[in-house]
Amino acid sequence: MAQVLFGVLGPVTAEGESGPIALKGPRHRAVLARLIVARRRVVPVGRLVADLWPDDDPPPPGAVGAVQTFVAALRRALEPDRRPRTPARLLVTEGPGYALRAGPDAVDAWRFETAVGEAAELPPARALRRLDEALDLWRGPAYADFAQEEWVRGERARLAELRLRSVERRAEAQLAVGLPAEAVPDLDAHLADHPWREDAWRLLALALYRTGRQGDALAVLRRARSTLVEQLGLDPGPGLRALEAGVLAQDPALETGYAPGADAGDPTRTAARLWSRAAEAYDRTVAAGARARLETTVGLLRDLAVTGGGGLTAAREHRLAAVAAAEEFGDPELTGRVIGAFDVPAIWTRGDDPELARQIVAAAERTLAALPAGRGGSETRGTYDGHEMPGTRREDEAHSMSATHPEHDRNGTHSTHREQDTHTTRRGRDMYTTHDAHSPHDTHPTYGPYTTHDAVRCRLLATVAVEMRGSHSSRGPQAASQAEAIARRLDDPALLAFALNGTFMQSFTRAGLAPRRAGIGAELVALGARHGLVTFEVLGHLISLQAHSALGGFPAADTHATAADRLAALHELPLVSVFTQWYGALRLSASGDLAGARSAYETAAIGLPDAGMPGLTHGLLPLARLSLHFSDGPALPPRDAVESRADWGPYRPWITPLAALSTGDRPAALRALRALPEPPRDLLYEACCCLEATAALTLADHAALTRVRDRLLPASSELAGAGSGLLTLGPVARYLAAIDEALRS
Repeated sequence: MAQVLFGVLGPVTAEGESGPIALKGPRHRAVLARLIVARRRVVPVGRLVADLWPDDDPPPPGAVGAVQTFVAALRRALEPDRRPRTPARLLVTEGPGYALRAGPDAVDAWRFETAVGEAAELPPARALRRLDEALDLWRGPAYADFAQEEWVRGERARLAELRLRSVERRAEAQLAVGLPAEAVPDLDAHLADHPWREDAWRLLALALYRTGRQGDALAVLRRARSTLVEQLGLDPGPGLRALEAGVLAQDPALETGYAPGADAGDPTRTAARLWSRAAEAYDRTVAAGARARLETTVGLLRDLAVTGGGGLTAAREHRLAAVAAAEEFGDPELTGRVIGAFDVPAIWTRGDDPELARQIVAAAERTLAALPAGRGGSETRGTYDGHEMPGTRREDEAHSMSATHPEHDRNGTHSTHREQDTHTTRRGRDMYTTHDAHSPHDTHPTYGPYTTHDAVRCRLLATVAVEMRGSHSSRGPQAASQAEAIARRLDDPALLAFALNGTFMQSFTRAGLAPRRAGIGAELVALGARHGLVTFEVLGHLISLQAHSALGGFPAADTHATAADRLAALHELPLVSVFTQWYGALRLSASGDLAGARSAYETAAIGLPDAGMPGLTHGLLPLARLSLHFSDGPALPPRDAVESRADWGPYRPWITPLAALSTGDRPAALRALRALPEPPRDLLYEACCCLEATAALTLADHAALTRVRDRLLPASSELAGAGSGLLTLGPVARYLAAIDEALRS
């Protein structure tokens, strides 16, 4: 379906591929506007009637029928190619009313808010461009043709205030990049309409001062005082008073920083001022080519990556450049520190930028090969990807985890192992060290003496393990095993936390490993809380949320979700809410509230494009919607649930057989089924296997059924897909039972 773009920053409009869409009468536009105000949520018919006829009590006879007529006309206008009697996909009927399922970028007001939010996280030059784009979306007052309607009053006021604030933030960005003269005209016009905004007066006076117009700056400050006193009966606040004193004293700080006192009582501005001054001092004192700059830069990128979607995207953009610059020095230890300093906790097992990950892994492996050997004897050496590595024996002998977890033998039966510390004998298969994970191992490694390069080596190996998430290569598990072993020997909490993140990323070598991940999560929570490693403590809670969800332990998962949200709010980690909000939708789905889950998924999806995590975003919403059709186990979903034109992202191969079956094309479905690869080793491994099982059951393909049964058997006690913390296709046991019955027939 072609996207329809809606405009509410001015008169309400709609535009399709062929141009503007005729919306007929004012009440048609009112229905559309009311649904846009609801932001994808359902508006009951009774609410629409009350809003369209606010002065009629009771509403006129036939009002409900009139609303239905308006909706039908809007549907014809918005989806002209929709075939008769097929469900609407944009303006949908749901429960007691209607909802407009517009995409996150389909409404100009939503794009405006997204741009303003991103600008807040960008450096001034980029923020200025983003704010220009945002303000250019305005064609007039928001919802201009419904200015008198009560139902839109709050939304109009909110958008108007955000626009005014954006004009002022744009002026701040202009001042920050040395364009004070450009800021003056817009601020003048801004104040003509909104003379009570103190921050605008401050910015205008400061812009005039920086263009050499000191007299005009003082005149503006005195006009501000007069306006505030006469119109509001208020004296100027501390920011304006301090700026006036600074102008009179010709304070040099006014040329480059915020006005003294402008941040009085505002900790955000205090922090901004301190940041600016510290950055200037660093720039003056640390030589441009100094190695320290590289390490400081990657530290900033690490911090930037946890500040939100814009920060995460920007960090990815600059990370490889920092690594390349480090390699130019020819010092592998420096390069290792730069690569390994980016220890950003990673929870989603599909990478956001596969090419970047490949290049980072290549750089890490080059650096590992170039690091000097340690002092350990040959009996303590091992290999990683063909290179002899000091500090461990062979990787297929090295792994430790302090968690109890069930393993499965080849017949699918359970046995329980206690994995103890690195000095304890362990028997059983180690799932992290080899690709097929079937070799028996009897002892843990011994280690050579500490070397100055061990911590760097550990971080490089952990980086490889994290970046090779989802891969079928044995290099990722090998690297994770070595990194964890070295970190435990060095007894460094921060190293161990990063290494455990790598261990988690490589804990998907087969289905049914949720108990093992629960152990990793518990250790990270304890480690982070004990040593003040907040971001890894949050990671531990999210891993635990996922693992307990897979096991159906939702009360425990709820506790971890609450703890993650609390820490995120306290430490300004906005991306955490992406996962906890989706977890809320999963909870509704698992409890049987499918209508509530569908609505919750639609709401949660609105924030995905801003999260800066394309590896999470692509295909997730269609897959979540589809999962609701599997609440009772394997059954061919309806045709509209596997619509081939939807953005299925990386999950498309597992949708293709189902889509073909929904149209009755069994030969195409069979070809697609037999072409399926093994699913990526990630959080949705079991979910993809269950989709494959559903197609194989419908097609009675015994070979595929046998293959899927073998993959799913270790997860027989889990909920398929719930290990993601986002969605579920129901108990794996139901799929196994259906497969066993089909294989007996």
